[in-house]
Amino acid sequence: MNEESTVYSPTIFVVDDDEGMRSSLQWLLESEGLRVEIFGSAQEFLDAYYPGRAGCMLLDVRMHGMSGLELQEHLREQDIQIPVIIITGHGDVPMAVRAMKSGALDFIEKPFDDEKMLDAIRRALDIDKLRRERQADRANLAARLANLTPREHEVMLQVTDGKSNKEIANALGVSSKTVEAHRARVMEKMEARSLAELVRMVLAAGIN
Repeated sequence: MNEESTVYSPTIFVVDDDEGMRSSLQWLLESEGLRVEIFGSAQEFLDAYYPGRAGCMLLDVRMHGMSGLELQEHLREQDIQIPVIIITGHGDVPMAVRAMKSGALDFIEKPFDDEKMLDAIRRALDIDKLRRERQADRANLAARLANLTPREHEVMLQVTDGKSNKEIANALGVSSKTVEAHRARVMEKMEARSLAELVRMVLAAGIN
């Protein structure tokens, strides 16, 4: 795991044009030791946010200017994968359902129960953290693969296909000793502790 997977410092982004709701949410979340940033409009959020920040969003579905649904659509178009929890009034439930069909994790009706809100946020943060860890793992694996020479890559695929050193040597027209040396370098560069672990890496990378 990289540093981000072990040190996770999320922010809860509250986007709501109701000042009282923003203040209430800020007080609730900060009382739980969570980092909070509040925004009175979708545009205010977009002006301040930069992609890649860890956390989740509490998003009012109905706002002046850009609506919550429009902001959610914009984030999806930009491939910004921050988990979204929709905050909605009773009359906005159909809109909230539309938001969930577009990828929102949950919707919570006003006035909300504090524990229900906190539970939803914890779930969203767990999802965000897991996604980031998987992204970091994929990036780390890609970096290891990129460090292999073409011949080492070829040997790795043969090894993970179950071929013996002798079979690989015959296929490549080299000695078994050469294959053994390539194989050792593959294990070292891929940081694989066993053949089974190397096979899992190749499968995870989707290469053949």
